[in-house]
Amino acid sequence: MTTSTLPTLEPIARTIAPELRELNNRILLALSSSNDMMNGIVEEYLQRKGKQIRPIVVILSARLFVESITPKIISAAASVEMLHNASLIHDDVVDESKMRRNQPTINGIWDNHIAVLVGDFFTSTSLQLASETSDIRIINTLASLGRRLAMGELNQIYNARYHRLSEQAYFNTIDNKTASLFVACSEMGAFAAGADNSDKRLDALRLFAKNLGLCFQITDDIFDYYLRETEIGKPTGNDLREGKVTLPLLSVLLRDDAPNRDMMLALVAKDGLNADEINRLTQYAIANGGIEYARTKMQQLADEAAAALCAAFADTPARSALLDLLAHILRRSK
Repeated sequence: MTTSTLPTLEPIARTIAPELRELNNRILLALSSSNDMMNGIVEEYLQRKGKQIRPIVVILSARLFVESITPKIISAAASVEMLHNASLIHDDVVDESKMRRNQPTINGIWDNHIAVLVGDFFTSTSLQLASETSDIRIINTLASLGRRLAMGELNQIYNARYHRLSEQAYFNTIDNKTASLFVACSEMGAFAAGADNSDKRLDALRLFAKNLGLCFQITDDIFDYYLRETEIGKPTGNDLREGKVTLPLLSVLLRDDAPNRDMMLALVAKDGLNADEINRLTQYAIANGGIEYARTKMQQLADEAAAALCAAFADTPARSALLDLLAHILRRSK
């Protein structure tokens, strides 16, 4: 796969603009309640919604199988977007984050109590939307996704607390906490479009979505070594501050020939790194090829994903849009 050009998300979203409008209307309707405070929080939250990459994956995956996007597909896309947003709201509470995407979080505006309840409301709405599809495969996918997201976060905490430095452990974690969401999106789109479980193309679509999600998370991890807080809406160095050793630094620490390796391993094993120590580890990863290693690994995953998708599906606008989305994720700057 080549990434000589930089596809942006806007042209991809424009190809399904009517469907995204329908999606957002469906979400707003599903989240309406008799509580004025909840309605106000929801309205404000939806006004600063993210890029909606996950429902885009649902809709484009469905389009690989059918041309017309049905209400069932929209409900599936809305359900996974609601579960994703619920997880973000709860993450902000756990991380005590007051800002996301340069905007105040719900717990930053209100408090943790209200934020947890809003997150629970979003989770329940997600399940309700999934049930509206009357497709047990979609409901099972969403339920399994919730478990995997939770296990991914728990695995990350375990690895950080007990200093498990293993590339396999790292990839197992990001497979659960990030890639599983993209796989669920692709499956739900395909199922909502009427794909049969025996369709061999589903395995290729799952592989594409898994690698897409892995690339997304590795890119996020790289951001923590370079970009300023104002560019990404969260503090850089935050992973190391929480004891998380991600691929750029991990790849260097696992090399026997890495300079000052024992010293850096001892530093990583410390609890409560200060700003100078975080900067030292960050610069160590950059100086010793950690960023290049992570980018090379991403390109390998992207090439595998693109090959699987192209082998299984004909050249259609939906396939092209998914490949553009993969290229965008590889080269995105925030």
